[in-house]
Amino acid sequence: MIFSDEIRALFDAMSEGIVYIDLDGRIIFANAAYRHFLEIENNIRGDQKVEGFYLKDLRPRAQLPSVVKSGVPVLHAPRREKKDIYFVNMYPVITGGKTIGGLSVVTFIKDAWDFRSELESHTRRGGDDKKTMVPYTFDSIIAEAPLSLAVKTMAMRIANTGATVLLESESGTGKELYAQAIHNASSRRGGPFLAINCANFSKDILESELFGYDEGAFTGAKKGGKSGLFEAAGGGTILLDEISEIELPLQAKLLRVLQDHRIRRVGGVDEIDVDVRVIASCNADLNKRVEEGKFRKDLYYRLNVFPLHIPALRERPEEIRPLALGILSEFSRTQNKEFSLTEKALRCLERHNWPGNVRELRNVLEFSGYLADNGVIEADNLPEIFLKPEQDDAEGGLAGKVRAFERGEVLKLLYKYGNDVKGKQKAADALHISLATLYNKLGENG
Repeated sequence: MIFSDEIRALFDAMSEGIVYIDLDGRIIFANAAYRHFLEIENNIRGDQKVEGFYLKDLRPRAQLPSVVKSGVPVLHAPRREKKDIYFVNMYPVITGGKTIGGLSVVTFIKDAWDFRSELESHTRRGGDDKKTMVPYTFDSIIAEAPLSLAVKTMAMRIANTGATVLLESESGTGKELYAQAIHNASSRRGGPFLAINCANFSKDILESELFGYDEGAFTGAKKGGKSGLFEAAGGGTILLDEISEIELPLQAKLLRVLQDHRIRRVGGVDEIDVDVRVIASCNADLNKRVEEGKFRKDLYYRLNVFPLHIPALRERPEEIRPLALGILSEFSRTQNKEFSLTEKALRCLERHNWPGNVRELRNVLEFSGYLADNGVIEADNLPEIFLKPEQDDAEGGLAGKVRAFERGEVLKLLYKYGNDVKGKQKAADALHISLATLYNKLGENG
């Protein structure tokens, strides 16, 4: 691919970092912002030519070559390296049905946060009724499997209690979807809903973002200080995503907020009353982190008033079909084009293990939709990993139904007792089977 001087000038004008690689992982083009990024991270001069270098030689942990091989885009991936915190979207570049390279678009956290601050300022000026238009409600949540129904029912019951909620599940299962639904079903639905990913910030930056700071609190502090998210979310809900990554000193300060409903800004003396409901989420085992001394036990108990364990997509395979059709219906509206799936393509999706859960399903459907003729996604439009031979008919019939029923009964008990080893042992005891047999019925190796 040849980049003209006009195209290069266009990309060089962007604040986002842009890099394009070929099938072998060699850099074909990098704009000025990306070269500056490489200059900081790798001691490369900003004017030095990087075309022809292997991206992995300059950035050994780069994932773009893997995206090129898989053909599946990766969106909104957070990264932190030395001085820079950033988000990256990675896309396979496809023409004529063949992948010819890969494109990364890097958005640096300062740019994203400046934009967010402007957006919040704009919505505040627009009035209270516009400042938090979170779209998802419980009607947005597809729950047909017994395990999913149990979680959704529990979430609906606790939504209007005002109590703290802890969402523990794997990445990509829809934790923010549940958090927004709980907010919209509560008496706080007219107030703000603010979310922050705690893993994206150092302790000092996260503390100032959550609690705000007074003028002169540190070098570069704004004149007059700045309110934090706990103040901005007054009367509403704050979602603390990846709460397991908060460092211990800040955990103590957060515990005090949950106990006393008061905050003190960084560098401040006065205490400020806050009226905020806290929803926390993580994909780590918080109880295990408590045992390892990485998370405060008292904070865990405060957060764990109402724990909700959202099941992974592989634990509710009967929902793959309605989820896929719902996602395609959404794409049809946003793209102003009709998208659909053939039955064979649907069966390929249903056989997949979905380590990335619903987020992975969405990315796969978006990728495949762009390749589909007339919007009809065939099996051949799916990434290569999905094109496995169809399972033998023996997987169906009565034996298959029995296996599905047994697995469902096991999953119900795991929701009751927990998905750790202790919970699985309790479930096995309740079913009068061995732990090894339980793992077998779950399709795990134990």
